[in-house]
Amino acid sequence: MDAVRLIGVGRRALAQSQDAPDIMREAWQAQALAQAIGARLAMYGPPELRGEARGLAEAGARGSGGSVVPVVGAGGIRAAQLTELGEVRQALTGLGALLGDVGIALVGVASESFEEGAYWQCMEAIDSADESRDRVLEILRRLPEHDSRLSGPAPEPGSDSAA
Repeated sequence: MDAVRLIGVGRRALAQSQDAPDIMREAWQAQALAQAIGARLAMYGPPELRGEARGLAEAGARGSGGSVVPVVGAGGIRAAQLTELGEVRQALTGLGALLGDVGIALVGVASESFEEGAYWQCMEAIDSADESRDRVLEILRRLPEHDSRLSGPAPEPGSDSAA
């Protein structure tokens, strides 16, 4: 599934989340998607953005690999369904919006939390979503116009595409 569709699924799931565990699960899913998109962009994106893309993948990994990993549910980890980035600018814009929505939802959870441990878990998730969003915005700022569409793996080095 392409990144834009996965982001749309994530935004709908977050909007339909009814309670703190659902919101935390969707925050985790968004961070896993940020990790996957960052990793793919680091592998196949423009060379000048690969460092920033690796930073996004690392930030997403920190946000999705915390000490408490939520029960993912029957749908599994959505990021595992990522097959292509497609229109990179559109995917990154959507991912930035998703991460912003996650941050807002987590603020609501934190403000309603009566348990100190849950409050601090939300604060860490907010920081992670914010860091990932900052990385997305930096990549968008530096993304060359001509490199806005990426799909699958690049040709193997030394392969002759004319053969």
